[in-house]
Amino acid sequence: MSWHRWEQDDLILHLRIQPKASRDRFVGPYGEDEYKVTITAPPVDGKANAGLIKFIAKSFRLPRSRVLLISGDASRSKCLRLKSPRHLPIPMGS
Repeated sequence: MSWHRWEQDDLILHLRIQPKASRDRFVGPYGEDEYKVTITAPPVDGKANAGLIKFIAKSFRLPRSRVLLISGDASRSKCLRLKSPRHLPIPMGS
């Protein structure tokens, strides 16, 4: 399994999140099936999830409504669906 896959026009991302970081950024592959992302938001009251969605939407140049949290609401491991992204800010190689 890879940290990303395409389902028709949608991109599915498997991410490992580090909340309360010094800045929002893509770090790199984490293990064999996740990509590490740091988020400045704290992991309380859904702030980290909201911060992640905002960062991903901005990075992929999508409206927030086209970034969906599929799983991992209360976990550091998250699965997101990006609806028809056209800009890819990180390499999508395996």
